[in-house]
Amino acid sequence: MASLKELRARIGSIKSTRKITSAMKMVAAAKLRRAQASAEAARPYAAAMRRMLGELAAATQGEDGAPRLLAGTGQDKVHLLVPLTSDRGLCGGFNSNVHRLTVQTIRRLQAEGKTVRLLPVGRRALNFFMREHADLIVDHVIGVSGKEVPFSVASGLGDKINTLLEAGEIDVCTLVFNKFSNAMLQVPVCQQLVPMVVDDTVKAEPANDVAQYEFEPDEATLLAMLLPRNLQVQIYASLLETAAGENGARMTAMDNATRNAGRSIDSLTQVYNRTRQTNITNELIEIISGAQAV
Repeated sequence: MASLKELRARIGSIKSTRKITSAMKMVAAAKLRRAQASAEAARPYAAAMRRMLGELAAATQGEDGAPRLLAGTGQDKVHLLVPLTSDRGLCGGFNSNVHRLTVQTIRRLQAEGKTVRLLPVGRRALNFFMREHADLIVDHVIGVSGKEVPFSVASGLGDKINTLLEAGEIDVCTLVFNKFSNAMLQVPVCQQLVPMVVDDTVKAEPANDVAQYEFEPDEATLLAMLLPRNLQVQIYASLLETAAGENGARMTAMDNATRNAGRSIDSLTQVYNRTRQTNITNELIEIISGAQAV
């Protein structure tokens, strides 16, 4: 049985830990409000971009010379997976869910005879895949989480993907990230960026209901500007979803840690009081026995 001194030290240590986890929970909650607002504000814009270009893809389907960002390379051999995680831990299963889904996708693609490449975003993704699949990594991005996500990060990541696509090094690009639902739920999803996936709602519309576009100055010039920007917007929206999900997961994890610390303190305090009472009782018995012997 632990001594009273050891029990007091353990209780004091857990109380200090509870203060830290409680403070981290409040910080994550404050960051979550801003991150959630940014993610929700970006969703309509990203959805509108997907729908507009989806209608454009449906209207121009079958035409020769379509840009690679819109139609792909015409092959399905090399897949680039871009897992989005945080740079820091202490956020429950937030990062491991992305790792698990990415590994499952890698195994499925390799079983189909496809070549897989990785572009991890976030220190946790980089560290994990450096251990598991270092030979598949073509590039990486770190230092994104823990702060407001600037659009320049999405712009740079989009340029990397576009460069690989134009060089013929990849045929398909897919993001793997946690879609923010609420503070307790982040759903890991795969979103294909290249070639563009037309929404089912657009596919189901009759041809005469699909928006008709007139290009000014010309189709090639407009698509050359619009398609890279759409790629950046989709990546940026996913980064905002990741930032909101990270803070929500961290707030939930720190709340659970604070509650567990409180339960441990109560349990150890009860053990401490019982041990103290037992020691007092033993001392009284020794005193009484000595008095009777005299």
